[in-house]
Amino acid sequence: MLELLTGTGLAASAGLNAYIPLLTMGLLARYTDLVDLPSGWTWLGDGWVLGILAALLAVEVVADKVPVVDHVNDVVQTVVRPTAGGLAFGAGSTAETVTVSDPGTFFSSHEWVPVAIGVLIALGVHLLKSAARPVVNATTAGVGAPVASTAEDATSVLMSVVAILLPVLVLLFLVGLVAFVLWFRRRRADRRRERRAARAAGFRV
Repeated sequence: MLELLTGTGLAASAGLNAYIPLLTMGLLARYTDLVDLPSGWTWLGDGWVLGILAALLAVEVVADKVPVVDHVNDVVQTVVRPTAGGLAFGAGSTAETVTVSDPGTFFSSHEWVPVAIGVLIALGVHLLKSAARPVVNATTAGVGAPVASTAEDATSVLMSVVAILLPVLVLLFLVGLVAFVLWFRRRRADRRRERRAARAAGFRV
């Protein structure tokens, strides 16, 4: 159960930032005893892999804080974040996927399930983030983009660390995510009603 919570937290973190959970696991596995990666995932702790992830993270951090550019980045990340989520869930739940000895059995067995779960979790979080960001940009004239992005990055870091060290707390994050989704949907419905009311008032004038 705790391993599933760890995988869930890491996949959700990847939905906010693809590289933070992978980099977190790799660094902790390489430099501490807090993470013991399964044999099929030890590549995450390789120095070259960590360097590439750090470089990609630097690009992501900058691009996600510039209005308009952040939208383009979200489009590109529609593929990257779910992929990272699948990898993060697989590694976090100690699943032996990706480096299977017989690739032909990958889909005939259940080895693909953890990756698919991680992809879906990360995709859901990513789509929510992508839908919320234009609202933030529109209501703040773009000023809120770097603030929102910084908050998302901080949440991704916190969620990655919590998922590894205190996976039970991932449940609190999931509750908060559900609450945010409900609030966001209500907010969007209110904005639609306001726009319809404004148009109706314009027609009457």
